[in-house]
Parts: sequence; structure tokens; C-alpha cells
Amino acid sequence: MVDEPSRASQTTQMVPLVEVQVCGDLDASSAPGVNDVLSEALALHPRQLVIDLARCDVIDAAGILLLLDAHRRAIRDGGMVALRSPSARARRNLKLAKVDRVLQVISPDGDLTLGISPDSDFAVGEVTR
Repeated sequence: MVDEPSRASQTTQMVPLVEVQVCGDLDASSAPGVNDVLSEALALHPRQLVIDLARCDVIDAAGILLLLDAHRRAIRDGGMVALRSPSARARRNLKLAKVDRVLQVISPDGDLTLGISPDSDFAVGEVTR
């Protein structure tokens, strides 16, 4: 009788928080580069991915789709996405697309849902157009 090799259970270790700052417009021309950075951030398996939009004035349909896709990928891996400090114009577009009903939008000083302290930041990235 041959024993089957035992399968080690594969567990993915999650980091508490990853932050990405988007600088410039989040539109069809910048979406591929931002997607690459978000993919790298999501590869770290964060419990919370915060996308800082304070320096992003415009978000078009391509940008909204990118944010929703990042949210879908994060949820699939047991994490979540929050948007920090979108401009008034970007916030209006997010609200019109009803993205604010799917993604958490937080203020610059807002409390994070998971209660992660700012001292526990794992990685910070910046995307410029």
C-alpha cells in the first residue's frame, strides 16, 4: 500500500494595510499603469487596501471600473478596499456611478473600518501619470 503524500494546507498570510496614492487623473490613459501598481499591492494580500485619491482630480469610467475590479480582487482574497480623500469632482463621479455604495470612502483623518493604526502601515506606493 502506497501512502499519498500529505498535502500541506496552504495559507496566505495577509498584511494589515497597504496604501497606494494616485497622482493625476484616473482615466483610460492612466488606468493600465495604475492597474499594475494595484496588482502589486493586492499581491501582498492586504486586509485593507487604501487608495488615496487626494491628488486625483478626475476619475472617468475606466478609472471607476479599475477601482471596482480592485475591490472584487481584494474581496476574493478576504480583504477590502477603501478610497481616501477623493476630490469633490471625483466624489461626484463616484456617487453618480454608485461606487460609494460599494466602496468605503474615508476622509484624510477618518477611522479605518478594521481599526488598523497608522503605525502598522506595511507599504505605501505612489502612482503618477
